[in-house]
Amino acid sequence: QVQLVESGGGLVQAGGSLRLSCAASGRTLASYAMGWFRQAPGKEREFVGVIGWSDDTTYYRDSVKGRFTISRDNAKSTVYLQMNDLKPEDTAVYYCGAGDVDNWASTEGYDYWGQGTQVTVHS
Repeated sequence: QVQLVESGGGLVQAGGSLRLSCAASGRTLASYAMGWFRQAPGKEREFVGVIGWSDDTTYYRDSVKGRFTISRDNAKSTVYLQMNDLKPEDTAVYYCGAGDVDNWASTEGYDYWGQGTQVTVHS
């Protein structure tokens, strides 16, 4: 079992920044991909970005490239999502997940999810 707890969400003005954290505990995470997804009201959960637990490779959806950065601290078993230049369309509940390194872009590839943290960007 893997437990994930997100934090760091909040209300921010457009152009502002937030850093989300995802603290992981439980079994070893070495073989997992750690992904960030988001879900806006009335929409499906969508891929935001991913990082491998054992390497630094990252991938992002096009709309956040250059604005969002994923990193991790293995000693703290924590993954971060640094979000800069936030836009109103980034408003959503953000989730972190631990899943299959071969299916990291789809929610189906994830076995474990956190409870989510709300990010609201106002113009």
